[in-house]
Parts: sequence; structure tokens; C-alpha cells
Amino acid sequence: MKFRLAIYLALASLWHRRGVLGLVTLTLTLSVTLLLGVQYLRTEIRQSFSNTISGTDLIVGARSGQLNLLLYTVFHLGDATNNIRWSTYQSLKQDDRIDWLVPLSLGDSFRGYRVVGTDAGFLRHFRHGNAQALKLESGGWFDDVFDVVLGAEVARVLSHEVGDDIVMSHGTGSVSFMNHKDTPFQVAGILSPTGTPVDRAVYVSLEGLEAIHIGWESGVAMPGRTATPEQARSRDLTPGNITAALVGIERKVLTFQIQRQINESQTEPLSAILPGVALSELWRVLGQFEKALLGITGFVVITSLIGLTAVLLTLQAQRRQEIAILRATGASPGLIASLYLLECVMLAIVACVIAIGLGAAAIALAGPWLLAQQGIQIGLRGLNSSEWMILACVPVAGLLVALIPAWRAWRGSHHQGLSRGLSGNP
Repeated sequence: MKFRLAIYLALASLWHRRGVLGLVTLTLTLSVTLLLGVQYLRTEIRQSFSNTISGTDLIVGARSGQLNLLLYTVFHLGDATNNIRWSTYQSLKQDDRIDWLVPLSLGDSFRGYRVVGTDAGFLRHFRHGNAQALKLESGGWFDDVFDVVLGAEVARVLSHEVGDDIVMSHGTGSVSFMNHKDTPFQVAGILSPTGTPVDRAVYVSLEGLEAIHIGWESGVAMPGRTATPEQARSRDLTPGNITAALVGIERKVLTFQIQRQINESQTEPLSAILPGVALSELWRVLGQFEKALLGITGFVVITSLIGLTAVLLTLQAQRRQEIAILRATGASPGLIASLYLLECVMLAIVACVIAIGLGAAAIALAGPWLLAQQGIQIGLRGLNSSEWMILACVPVAGLLVALIPAWRAWRGSHHQGLSRGLSGNP
């Protein structure tokens, strides 16, 4: 009965002071929305980060650290320490334990975007997210030496469409003065957005990469030795080496056995890494920064709660008459103190509820734009246990900061009489 009375009185008090407390609640709501949003984005980006590549059991490249191999093959960051001989790739392809193999050849760029030489197996076998296959938004996969398929971001940013002619640049820099202008490519297709580095790459055939480098030595085109597209098509365009290969193994129990044999290869120094393990290691390195951001946002919420406490302390001087009347009608000091606790907790709960609504609306509205414009895939989902825990901490923190005005009210109500409260004297 006393608890119900306390809740009723707390609600009446909040409504009576809704103007001032509404502004404080708005501040708290925005800070909680920021905190919840950072945690939500942290979880979603981590999930998207982990799902950049899925369904690939091994990545094979020249001997190097697993992070370096992961970065230049999946995220197109950095360069390979060396290449793999084509004969080695063919030997892996003939291994009955390996179900599919996708070659990757890197080294050129198109207006700052990485050019990836591969084959039709990339479209068939590459998976991202929850085992999602790549899809073409328009056009088709390359079937000619000088066909090219653009990632979604490349096509959007550079305003290219199917049928456009483009010229590749030698090297991987954002600006290059050495272009393969004698052998232009034609856009055959554009991939659908994936929210992964696939959107920021340009895909050509291995033969196409060989064709544009005819007559090039040590990164420089030799005058009179380069070939026209017609001359290139008539030559043997089998590559001498590739950069890396994606490996698919149906019988997962053989994965570690194949990885060990590749790492111990005597024909040439190779590294075979597990993409999931390398991604986890990379996230551990990057995870410290997003934890720091979450901590800073938490301090923003604490600051808002401290501001709420300051407002409640300021309002105490205006509530002497109210408290005196309650004491005269039999309210105990504990009931008076509980009003401050309940009011603060109620405001925190209201802020959390509104923050959930604001966050859901923001994600629903911004999600498609982020995927189309920034290549970040964030979907609307239910809150996980960590996010519910963060929300639960807000009312608890509100209860803790309300102890100060509650204690002052409890102490003051012990010796506050009716006449004293009505007169407004301290």
C-alpha cells in the first residue's frame, strides 16, 4: 500500500514539474540514445566485420603473417610480400581433398580502387555475411579478356554503367602516371552492394591482367613492345603467377591437415590461414578503440544523471511546503526520501524507452543509406543481452545518484514541521 502511494505521489510530482524535468529527461534520453547507438553499431560492425568473408576455409598466399595475408586478400589493404607460382596453384587444384579454388591476382588499380584478377569461381563460391552469394545488379560476369565487373561503390562513386570503357593504372596508388591506355576494358557488369570490401574493387580475368602487361618490364611499358587488344587475344595469356587463392573444403575435418601441409610445403614458401581466426585476431587489435568510445559515451550518460541530481537538489527548496504537508498527514521520512528515488528512476526508465524508439527509427531510416552510400551494412534487430544490460544500468545509476537528494530529504523531514514549511523558512 505504501509503495503504491509512493508511486502515485512520485508521478504527481513529476507531472507538476514536467517543464523543467522534461528538459532534463530530453538530455538524458539523447545521452542514452548515444550510448545505446554506440553499443549497437559496435555489435553490428563487428558482426559485419566478421562476416566479410564466409564459406572460405583457407586463404593461401606467399609466406607472411596471417594478418598481412588477410588484409591484402580480403580487405585490399597493403601488398603481398611475394606471389605464388601458377604451377603451385595447379597442384593445389588437383588435390582431391580441395573442393574448389579461386585464384586472386593483385597489383593494379583503377582510380584508387584495387583491381582483382580472378575467374568465374569467384562469383560462384565467394560468400559474405550469413553465407550470402554475390549478385549482379546489372549486366553479367566477364566472359571476354577485356571485360570488367565493378563493385557497387566503384560504380556509384565514379558513375559508371554497363558498356562504359575504362583504363586501368599500373600499381596500387590512388594516383598513377602509368596507365594501360592501349588496352581499355569495357564494363560487363556491376555487383549488388554487399557492405564488404567487394564493393570497393574492380574484377577482371587473369588473362586480362596478363594482356595489359604485355611489353611491360619492371613496372614500365617498353616502347613498341606493348600489344593492342587484338594482338593480346592471339597470345597465350596463361599467368605465370598469382597473388593468393581462396580454398573451399567440403570435409571440414581435413582443413587443419591441408593447412599444415601447405605451410610446410617444400616447393615454395607458402602460408595458409583460417579466415575466421585471422579476423578474430584483427578485431582484437581494433577492438580497443571502440571500447574507448563506449567508455566515453558512458561518461556522457553519467554526466546527464549528475545534471538530473543537480536539478532535484535545486527543486528541494521549492518542495518544503509539499514535504511539510506530507509530514503533517503522516508521511514518514522514508516515504519522503523514496519519492526522490522513484522520481529519478522513473525519469531514467522513460529516457531508456524513448531512446529505444529513437534508435530504432534512426537505424530504419539510415540503414539503407549507409549501405548504398558508405558500404556499411546495419540492420534493425532486437537488442541482445549486452545492450539490455546497458539499458538496465541506466535506471540503476539513476537510483544511485538520487541517493544524495533522497538522503537530504530524509534528514530534513525529521525536523521539518508544518508551520515551518508553510512559512517557507529554512
